[in-house]
Amino acid sequence: MDEALLRSLTPGVLGVLVRRGADFAAAEDAVQDALVEALRVWPADPPRDPKGWLVTAAWRKFLDATRADAARRRREDRVDEEPPPGPAPAADDTLQLYFLCAHPSLTPASAVALTLRAVGGLTTRQIARAYLVPEATMAQRISRAKRTVSGVRLDRPGDVATVLRVLYLVFNEGYSGDVDLAAEAVRLTRQLAAVVDHPEVAGLLALMLLHHARRASRTAPDGGLVPLAEQDRTRWDTGLISEGVGILQAALARDRLGEFQAQAAIAALHADAQAVEETDWVQIVEWYDELARLTDSPVVRLNRAVAVGEADGARAGLAALAALDNSLPRHTAASAYLHERDGDLATAARLYAEAAHKAPNLAERDYLTRQAARLNARLRG
Repeated sequence: MDEALLRSLTPGVLGVLVRRGADFAAAEDAVQDALVEALRVWPADPPRDPKGWLVTAAWRKFLDATRADAARRRREDRVDEEPPPGPAPAADDTLQLYFLCAHPSLTPASAVALTLRAVGGLTTRQIARAYLVPEATMAQRISRAKRTVSGVRLDRPGDVATVLRVLYLVFNEGYSGDVDLAAEAVRLTRQLAAVVDHPEVAGLLALMLLHHARRASRTAPDGGLVPLAEQDRTRWDTGLISEGVGILQAALARDRLGEFQAQAAIAALHADAQAVEETDWVQIVEWYDELARLTDSPVVRLNRAVAVGEADGARAGLAALAALDNSLPRHTAASAYLHERDGDLATAARLYAEAAHKAPNLAERDYLTRQAARLNARLRG
């Protein structure tokens, strides 16, 4: 069973049901039931038209649920409107669904969580990790969002800022390696930039392109993680870098700085360095200062501490890191790196091993474990 195929078809099927009048919560439940049915049936009897099969199955699930709900018995008339089996429309509803999920009746945080779960394909655990909250808390937030929009016709699109936040988080999750969603996020952000003239839309697209340009160099042939400083820069996609820098420069020229433009500026400085030794860390710290002012994000301040360690020395970086909550994701790994740069190999080895146990994915865990083993071997030698 090709679960990636099912994931790619889900937004389109959901869009068909919403266009035919199903409220979002009921449509999502019907699509999820259809996906479960597909996982059961397709291995033995794969359909010739997977999307058409899913549309038909999901619509039947929706009608079954509608008939079972006495308060919605008026919707039984739709039983005669069941679409015939066969090819479904090829329209791409994904970006429209992002806007519809950003409904005015939801808070921005709830809208983002609902969209990531229902349309973006992320698990509750992945969304919780992105928001730095417990999985149970995020599950409750998503459930509340579903209850809020249950029975509501999603005919009032939400705001661009919420959609940008969703696209950013989808891209980050895809880029981190658990789910391959990065290319889809780039595609949708290109669509958004074509219809919305806003510097932050351009800033997000530039940021995605600059990061995506390095993707081929981020993993070794064995699948291991390759950190930025060790990447083969000849493998970076110079076309994407040039495009991203051009988009960023045009956005910055409008003098309406936002967080995505600031992040893209940091990525551009990394991309501009022909070798890691040529990285302009002083400018990067200055951009992190701007980003911290815009977001007040603890994760931004953690990344700034590492940049300070590069620009002003490991002791300065450790001092900046000490001001932050040590429960932050990757705090222990950053501390290990800065202690190694400061020459304290024993502490660094211990912290690398500790960070490996906290790593959010297998690639990071393996990398941090190798770092700890490398330093322990030096200490024994």
